[in-house]
Amino acid sequence: MAEAVPLVRMEEISKAFPGVLANDRITFEVADGEIHALVGENGAGKTTLMRILYGLERADAGRIYWRGRPVTVTTTDDAIRLGIGMVHQRFQLVPSLTAAESVTLGQEPRRGVFFDRARARAVVQELGARFGLAVNPGARIAELSVGEQQRVEILKLLYRQARLLVLDEPTTVLTPQEVAQLYEVLRRLVAEGRTVIFITHKLAEVLAASDRVTVLRRGCVVGTLPTREATGEGLARMIVGETMPAILARGGEPPGPPMLRLERVSAADDRGLPALVEITLEVRRGEILGIAGVEGNGQKELVEVATGVRRPTSGRFLLNGQDLTRADVAARRRAGLAVIPEDRYTEGLSLPMTIEDNLIATRYRALATRGVLRMVAVRAESAALMRRFDVRAPHPRVSARTLSGGNLQRVVVARELGGEPAALIAAHPTRGLDIAAARFVHQQLLEMRTRGGAVLLISADLDEIMALADRIGVLFAGRIVGELSAAAATREQLGLLMAGRSATA
Repeated sequence: MAEAVPLVRMEEISKAFPGVLANDRITFEVADGEIHALVGENGAGKTTLMRILYGLERADAGRIYWRGRPVTVTTTDDAIRLGIGMVHQRFQLVPSLTAAESVTLGQEPRRGVFFDRARARAVVQELGARFGLAVNPGARIAELSVGEQQRVEILKLLYRQARLLVLDEPTTVLTPQEVAQLYEVLRRLVAEGRTVIFITHKLAEVLAASDRVTVLRRGCVVGTLPTREATGEGLARMIVGETMPAILARGGEPPGPPMLRLERVSAADDRGLPALVEITLEVRRGEILGIAGVEGNGQKELVEVATGVRRPTSGRFLLNGQDLTRADVAARRRAGLAVIPEDRYTEGLSLPMTIEDNLIATRYRALATRGVLRMVAVRAESAALMRRFDVRAPHPRVSARTLSGGNLQRVVVARELGGEPAALIAAHPTRGLDIAAARFVHQQLLEMRTRGGAVLLISADLDEIMALADRIGVLFAGRIVGELSAAAATREQLGLLMAGRSATA
């Protein structure tokens, strides 16, 4: 019997950016009616390859075949005409539009010259019922949860008759229950004759949701295999090219007295609306307190209040018993607080500056005499931090702009933990990092805990929270709606709390 023709085949695809070969003669094919996972480290070339398939980038070399025939895909219109659609990691939605308006935007049903609103709503309801993507067609995007917004994005593709759906990191901001629902949706899509490619960093997702998996490393295909033949350890080894060391286990001495405490803290967001409502929490010496929650429920404001960037409307912030509610960022740092910010590119580092400049940015006073930096001491300090935290660069005077995401985060971690602070606020510390870089950051947080430091970990990655934290608080609509021991917590309980429901519901 003749071998089935792949739905799509990308043959000998190459794409270079200044100083980077993103795709190096990649051949990648996807069978009709399968869920195909695409995994690899940051910079492995996954998203670039899919952007080429969707017409957002143009390959320097190579060919694309659709159902066995060569095609030219130079724009997104070309891809959409073929039946290819893509849901980006950051949704492409207008907050003021309704779900029905968003789904039909650009291909609106008409009654004469007027938009047929009733027909648009009916289309969304019909597609939603057919594929398990129910959403209120009259609700505005701004009123929908993140999971519902993702459904709108998928409905947009189905409305445009997409046969191949590409999902980029589709579970990043979903609760466990929403992730399970997404898996069901993917299976229903395949049962209805669609094909799915999804990009992910999470190996558990690969094993749970895909039929086959392709691993990229440094712009090349390492291998493709049926998921039933894959293991998490084997995939990790393919992704990084070596065996990953086991993460340092929790344990050691029991937590000590409170180090970092928020008492009945409330705060407003940038629009003046309530963002935090009477938050009370404490982190003890030798403890990691994880704060879980779907993004947009007050995490940003919680970090800013704790670090001194945002003034609370009420309540107190204490560090080691000292009331620092009105203290600025510098005063809190002098008191022993360190911060790994959410966005290393804009908040954690100055990319035009050197590694050396970034490493001493919070300690230049200690390295100066009468206002003049002692450059011998600066060089020695920065070189020592690079060695200790394995920052991979030729020397400290290299521009930070030249570093990978993982190395940039090592610079942030080196600066913040190099002085062995008393307390650390870590906001999404491994977002966008590959397996090896994320493992390094996790190890550093656990080592700080072992040394007796207090760590407040805010993360949308529930796996990360459950792996590292001793206790887990859940933030919903600006409130701590529950707190559980990490040893006793389940994904189901946490997911219910993250959705604003009781953990016993």
